[in-house]
Amino acid sequence: MSSAFRRNFLILWSDLLIALSAFWLARYFGDMPRWYWLVLSAVVWVVLGGVSRKLQFGAYKRIRYAFLGIFALDVLSGLFLCTLYRHCVPGYEYDYSIILATGIIIVLEWALYCAVRRLVYRKIPFFYEEPLLDDVTEVGINTGIEHTELLENRDVTLLLRLVHEAENSSELLRRMQESREAFSPVTMLMDSPEPEAVLAHKVRLPRLVIHRCPLNRVRHINTLFSYTNYCMERGGLIACHCTTAGIRREKIMRQNPVVINRVLFFLDYCWHRIIPKLSFTRDFYFGLTKGQNRALTRVEVLGRLYRAGFDVLHEEIVHGEFYVIAAKVKEPVRDDKPSGGLLIRLKRKGKGGKIIGVYKFRTMYAYSEYLQPYIYKQAGLCSGGKIAGDYRVNAAGRFLRKTWLDELPMLINWMKGDLKLVGVRPLSSHYFSLYSEELRALRIRTKPGLIPPFYADMPGTLDEIQESERRYLEQYLRSPFLTDWRYFWKAFRNIVFRGKRSR
Repeated sequence: MSSAFRRNFLILWSDLLIALSAFWLARYFGDMPRWYWLVLSAVVWVVLGGVSRKLQFGAYKRIRYAFLGIFALDVLSGLFLCTLYRHCVPGYEYDYSIILATGIIIVLEWALYCAVRRLVYRKIPFFYEEPLLDDVTEVGINTGIEHTELLENRDVTLLLRLVHEAENSSELLRRMQESREAFSPVTMLMDSPEPEAVLAHKVRLPRLVIHRCPLNRVRHINTLFSYTNYCMERGGLIACHCTTAGIRREKIMRQNPVVINRVLFFLDYCWHRIIPKLSFTRDFYFGLTKGQNRALTRVEVLGRLYRAGFDVLHEEIVHGEFYVIAAKVKEPVRDDKPSGGLLIRLKRKGKGGKIIGVYKFRTMYAYSEYLQPYIYKQAGLCSGGKIAGDYRVNAAGRFLRKTWLDELPMLINWMKGDLKLVGVRPLSSHYFSLYSEELRALRIRTKPGLIPPFYADMPGTLDEIQESERRYLEQYLRSPFLTDWRYFWKAFRNIVFRGKRSR
């Protein structure tokens, strides 16, 4: 089955679901025919779309041409169905419900076209992934200074003492101002939220940079951290603080009545967490708020620091504020495009060793991908090669992983021909390197699949997983169709009737 056929097949089925939903919804707002006429109408609508080549989304050269073409052909299809109802449906009288159904279909088909154009004909940037976990060591060693020595710095000791003595952030700022002369000349105290102020400061090659302005008030946090990195030598320290989203939630829930606090938290979450992450509302949010009072998760703050080339040495919550001290260990990551979007694209090994982009729903907090060394250093790996006790996974992500909905976008890869239905799991370069040389050579002879042989055999260790995949690949190369057919039903039985899940 070619990728073009799969793509057109899924587009036709999606359009059929769109038409069925629109006609069924319009039925409750007017005098539409009975249900079997609505089903027939949806089928006719899709047939007209196929005959008119309206659904050949790849043929449109401009978005406006696609929108105008879909609009014009849908209006003609609506007029055709209205005429069909009047002459073929007994007792039918015209009302506005057919207009409503046509309008719904137009909007949803526009959305379908935009999704296919963005995800199939164009590609979102690759999700950042650490090269190899084998390279992760105690990062402080790379600086030539042990972490304990860094934290025993006199100015760091003074800073931590002031943090613990102050009852709130306002008092801390006052105490730091009063103790300004107590800090050494190679310590930079920054009050401005503007990144350029770091480079313009009179202190050159500081050993410690203390950002007294909360990160919640900084518009360009990544730039601020990167400029801080540029102005210091390896082993230099950065100290910053903010009110995390978790602390923010506790304050809202504690300071308001029981019912009202949940409403306020929901509104605050939507405004400060969801709207800034969406591409079509991000500019509006930052244009209106200038980045003030933004919500940041603990994971996001730590991830931004690691992206900027720092290794976290110390983190704690004191009097409702989250404080972090980190050391410079490398230059900032520049060859990436960080995103908090719902959809991510992962680099995976495909047929012939070719790198393919596998789509998944994001299940972790923003900037979690940069925290791989820190999490690995803290928790290590559990069986199956996953991070043990990974707190980067958010609440929605735990649900998506449990129900496998996070892997639903991999259907895009199936539609593009990168994956087949049954096959070995697409692996990152790191996990691919853990396999034996013989199995690596065997793996790249076939396409990876949506349903791996793991769910047919349910192996436990990495050696058992390799043996399971070896058996599948050897059988598949001898008899492709029968092997996939047999493994599909084995996996179906284990997943649906036995409740088997990946570890």
